[in-house]
Amino acid sequence: MSERGCLYLVPTPIGNLDDITYRAITTLKEVDIVACEDTRVTMKLCRRFQIETQLVSYHEHNKRMQGKRLLQLLEEGKNIALVSDAGTPAISDPGSELVKACIEKDIKVVPLPGPNAAITALIASGLYERHFYFYGFLPRQKKERNKELERLTFIRDPIIFYEAPHRLMDTLEAMLNIFGNRKAVLARELTKRYEEFIRGTLKQLYDWTQAHEVRGEFCLIVEGGQNEQLRESNWWESLSIIEHVDHYITNENLSVKEAAKRVASERDMPKREVYRMYHENEKA
Repeated sequence: MSERGCLYLVPTPIGNLDDITYRAITTLKEVDIVACEDTRVTMKLCRRFQIETQLVSYHEHNKRMQGKRLLQLLEEGKNIALVSDAGTPAISDPGSELVKACIEKDIKVVPLPGPNAAITALIASGLYERHFYFYGFLPRQKKERNKELERLTFIRDPIIFYEAPHRLMDTLEAMLNIFGNRKAVLARELTKRYEEFIRGTLKQLYDWTQAHEVRGEFCLIVEGGQNEQLRESNWWESLSIIEHVDHYITNENLSVKEAAKRVASERDMPKREVYRMYHENEKA
């Protein structure tokens, strides 16, 4: 039986192709196969550095079947490099499943250091002190997204998110409603010609998305909860559900429907249940 191969985790540039390391280029040239999210994206990198290694696709939609195939090739002695479209693989992409599968089968995994959007954005954000919390992409569905943001309310350190341009405005609005108006930084087009950092509060960043064309991939860093914010995050605990709804109707001029929706989100309850309880109370 031939000796097993090795899985190399190879970071690729997040924008500026000159950020690739000599070791990454050498590894990509010497392995038998490069597994990548989008072969068209990785091909541009390969052409730039005269890398002629065979490319195969490995992404969210084929990870189960292709993962089995890659594992088989590794067991047959093939060396494989795993890359993402940009940055360090196995973070916010399907690479982590392949890594776990290799470890379970005692196949060697070798990580290479290199470009990473989260750390690049963090060190220039002005929000980092000693610790940070990396989250990545929030759930796409509104209910699940808001539930995650509620859970993150109590994190005291800066939180790093990734977000797509078409969801950025809605995400900032949800954060403003749940976190309050914290300091935050948007990093876009990192390492590229039009690299930009937009610094301010969540409200200012939300206003920016309304006044500008939102393009490019974003890294969003949000200030951690301060002691006063954390104490106030569940300010409504002493109120009944009816009083909670009435608070938003009276103080924020919301309709019953809008107020019930806000209460349901804060208490992690079905909206229709809050709405039903409120109207039953009116009839009583």
